[in-house]
Amino acid sequence: METSDRTTGAVAHPTLHYGTAQIARRAGCSVQHVRDLERAGVLPPVRRAANGYRRYGEVHLRCVLAHRALATALGPVAAKELLRALHRDPPDAVLARLDAAHAGLHRERAELAAATAAAAAVAAEPIPDSRPADAMGIAELAGALGVRASALRHWEAEGLIGPGRDRGGARRYTPAQVRDARIVHQLRAAGYRIGAVRAVLGGLPRGDTADVAAALAARRRAIAARSRALLAAAAALAPLCGA
Repeated sequence: METSDRTTGAVAHPTLHYGTAQIARRAGCSVQHVRDLERAGVLPPVRRAANGYRRYGEVHLRCVLAHRALATALGPVAAKELLRALHRDPPDAVLARLDAAHAGLHRERAELAAATAAAAAVAAEPIPDSRPADAMGIAELAGALGVRASALRHWEAEGLIGPGRDRGGARRYTPAQVRDARIVHQLRAAGYRIGAVRAVLGGLPRGDTADVAAALAARRRAIAARSRALLAAAAALAPLCGA
């Protein structure tokens, strides 16, 4: 029977059950992946049988399963860091890392909800026929959005918005372009990188915001998948984080 190490929260493993191929099969990964995790310090030290073969216990299986789930939830680098901490730090420190991961996902959900509501509201606004007097200058639009004029110039350089010019060469934004800038602003505030924003804005000049809605829905599904993965990781780690 395996017992808990009160110092690190890891589980001692006097009884070892699995060979490398067996633990890989149980975890649904390759033998090489198991060896890579061992070398990276994701697994606790592995004992060897008299014939020199590695022998893994339940603690190793749980760590491999937790790494797979954490890599989905947090990314591979953060997953490795958390599992190294499991073998090094007190249980409370590991639990604090998991709490922070849950809090981060909650924050992403809140930001996404705000962006979704804002994008829907902006997209629903009617765009009147454009007249020269309706256009906004760059300083005026920057002030309305609460961003620097340099941000608008950067979005323009990246192809996210495309203002016109007056006879003197100054930028002028029509109502449709103002709407585009507002949606860019909301997507950026929700954490979308420039490339991701560009990918969803193709239809906006024609008044079609379906791509934006689809991208926000995809982000929502991705966050849900990461939340489920984090729950799976917590279930695998729970027996290893005893007091």
